[in-house]
Amino acid sequence: MALMEDIGYGDITTENLAGESDFLKGELNTRSEGILCGCEVFKTVFEILSDKVKIEFRFKDGDRIKKGDKIADISGPAKDLLMGERVALNYIQRMSGIATETRKYQDAIAPFSAKIVDTRKTTPNFRAFEKYAVKVGGGALHRFNLSDCAMIKDNHIRLAGSITNAVNKLRQNLSHAHKIEVECDTLEQVKEAVCVKADIIMLDNMPVDVMREAVKIIDNKAIVEASGNVTLDTVNNIASTGVDIISSSAIVAKAPTLDLALDI
Repeated sequence: MALMEDIGYGDITTENLAGESDFLKGELNTRSEGILCGCEVFKTVFEILSDKVKIEFRFKDGDRIKKGDKIADISGPAKDLLMGERVALNYIQRMSGIATETRKYQDAIAPFSAKIVDTRKTTPNFRAFEKYAVKVGGGALHRFNLSDCAMIKDNHIRLAGSITNAVNKLRQNLSHAHKIEVECDTLEQVKEAVCVKADIIMLDNMPVDVMREAVKIIDNKAIVEASGNVTLDTVNNIASTGVDIISSSAIVAKAPTLDLALDI
């Protein structure tokens, strides 16, 4: 679908310049440092176009690469290399950027046991690739979609009337295999979530000192997740509170693409 989107009814430039016998050789190079991610996706783009395209990678997903490294050698029919170039680069640049940003966050909390996880703030129809990149970058994964876990947020609490009402109603209808998470803005909500035996309690946009108090109140009775305005500058301090999970949309939504290029 990505190739169809980019090529449209045909690459009117390449198809009118390249003959069937024209072959090219090139290199996938990096112009910046980061974590490589998306090698198989990059390769698959060209495999869809032609079985004559050959790619030999010198690095694998998860490897740290630096400016000037040659990532792969590539050769094949000119029309296929030129038509697939942009789509293949879009994938590997985006995925490598997310893996790189995730590694920065995970490294920043290395002394603590907390895990960095993603959120559902992903690019529509690109979630599988972005979540894979988070994993390659050393992060952990939150729910893939709305059916994975029941998460009671502020609007759900308003709908149900209270945290207690929401949790009890869900327990009446859900399978025993589903966890229930409650988003809490205040310590009073935390206490209510503990009393109703929520499986996961999210501390949403709480100051660090309030988080510390919340962790004490929860006292290992639930998995503790911290979320809201998590940055590289604040993540270490958040991890020091004793939370189990730190969820951040920044590792995906605000990750810059890694500067990779296909040089023919």
